[in-house]
Amino acid sequence: MTDQWSLVAKATEFVAEEMGVALRRSALSPNIRERMDHSCAVLDLDGRIVAQAEHIPVHLGSFRVGARNVLDWIQRVSLELGPRDMLVFNDPYVSGTHLNDVTVLAPIGTGRHQQGWVITKAHHVDVGGPVPGSLNPDARTLDEEGLVIPPTVVDASSDWGRTPLGQAMGANFREPDTAHGDLAAQFAANRRGIAGVKALQERFGIQGVADGWRGSIDHGRALTQQGLSRISRRSVTASDALEGNGALWPIRVSLAVSGRGVRADFAGSHDAVPAPLNAVFGVTYSATAFAVRCVLPGAVPTNEGFYGCLDVRAPLGTIVNPRTPAAVSGGNVETAQRVADVMLRAFARLLPRRMPAASAGTMMNLMMGGVRRDGRRWAYYETIGGGSGGRPNSGGVSGVHTNMTNTLNTPIEVAEHEYPLEFLEYRLRTHSGGTGRHRGGDGIVRAFRVTAPTTVSILGDRFRLRPWGLRGGGSGYPARVIVTRSGQPETWSGRARSDLRAGDSVRLETPGGGGYGARASRIRAGARRRTKSPHIKKAVRRRSFQKLLDGVPVDDG
Repeated sequence: MTDQWSLVAKATEFVAEEMGVALRRSALSPNIRERMDHSCAVLDLDGRIVAQAEHIPVHLGSFRVGARNVLDWIQRVSLELGPRDMLVFNDPYVSGTHLNDVTVLAPIGTGRHQQGWVITKAHHVDVGGPVPGSLNPDARTLDEEGLVIPPTVVDASSDWGRTPLGQAMGANFREPDTAHGDLAAQFAANRRGIAGVKALQERFGIQGVADGWRGSIDHGRALTQQGLSRISRRSVTASDALEGNGALWPIRVSLAVSGRGVRADFAGSHDAVPAPLNAVFGVTYSATAFAVRCVLPGAVPTNEGFYGCLDVRAPLGTIVNPRTPAAVSGGNVETAQRVADVMLRAFARLLPRRMPAASAGTMMNLMMGGVRRDGRRWAYYETIGGGSGGRPNSGGVSGVHTNMTNTLNTPIEVAEHEYPLEFLEYRLRTHSGGTGRHRGGDGIVRAFRVTAPTTVSILGDRFRLRPWGLRGGGSGYPARVIVTRSGQPETWSGRARSDLRAGDSVRLETPGGGGYGARASRIRAGARRRTKSPHIKKAVRRRSFQKLLDGVPVDDG
């Protein structure tokens, strides 16, 4: 017979998934409604993650950091929330991501009868600032990235649009009606989560649910440690870099794995930079957790039992843990990808025949905006997928969102209907994956023409440093952006913005993944050189070519 705690645990996971469905179906912006750029979770009374939906990796790990920061604040100010109250905030140094990710935390019960929390995070397309979409490629401080919302109590059942928070959003966000609708969708999702947990309590009892949550966390810890015990117990290092303007900003990690947990130390990473590529600690923690979760069996629940086995150390004042008010909008989307790359590269040394080559390594953020004919402002945001890395047993996947992003694309029909855009091309970037025994997946080509004056911004990476291959595999193609203004094409870097006229066009080409293993032609040539003996030749003929490949020594990339 299945233990009751297991039933409670699985049912709580479904509550988190139901929250996500409610949020998506209620949201107004295509970014949430179509791309699913949101995440949901259920927490116990102490703020420990009990269950999370399969949403955005960079959001999910940050819930642990953000919830602890806010609960500490609640305790310091002795705040008591009412039954309809919810906390709204987006300060990256509190929530753990960037300003566009508005977080809403709500209590399950109140006062002495509170049993836990529900939490949602959703990427609002625009939160103010000088650039439509708010991911300002030129930002040096947080003030240049939009409106900062500290933890703010909102009566979610009231006409909160008339509150100071609602008025601040109306005055700063470029599409306040859409933003109000998306925030209302988050309120609805939290209410759905509260109702789901209360339904569980009616079935299993309040104490039964609390016991089930503790059992799930204990089970998650045990499975995590069991999985880690199968990994080589030694320390390794790895490094990669982000592309600055004419410089490279390295990210380094020292990784140590034991049967009790993982320690990831990012000492030696570059200092915080005067650009929007700093990653607050919540982002670094999320990317580290993602990489560790990738090497564990699929049965491990991603809750506090798992998160509690991670010891992430990021020196304050570095690009992976900056001091406020450093700009951080791109840290959430680009630096997160590089932290994941560094972690996976380190694991490739511990698990040399299990890990894939590097994926595209950029979210290729596209931000646009302008003024509609009726005078209303508009803003558009999307990330564009690329190729995943070649794997030990197969090629990479083409045209997908990888690692720290888990969103969908914006359908062309929706984008053209709601914004002054006309798409010219949307296809795979053929042969952009790295060569090797197993090729990397191909990137994407996405091109469009604007039909009205539009401000366009790009925030991306891997324009110079290609996604790396493993064990002799080749690197993937780098990113490329070509903007044609008044008939004259120009190549952009990974951080750029400009005003376009009607008829101007943008063409984005995302990286392919790295290849895995040496190419077959090289292996065959090497095999011929090593098989001069008739006895060896006979043995080679008896073997399959695949077994021959498995026996060829190759480097670790």
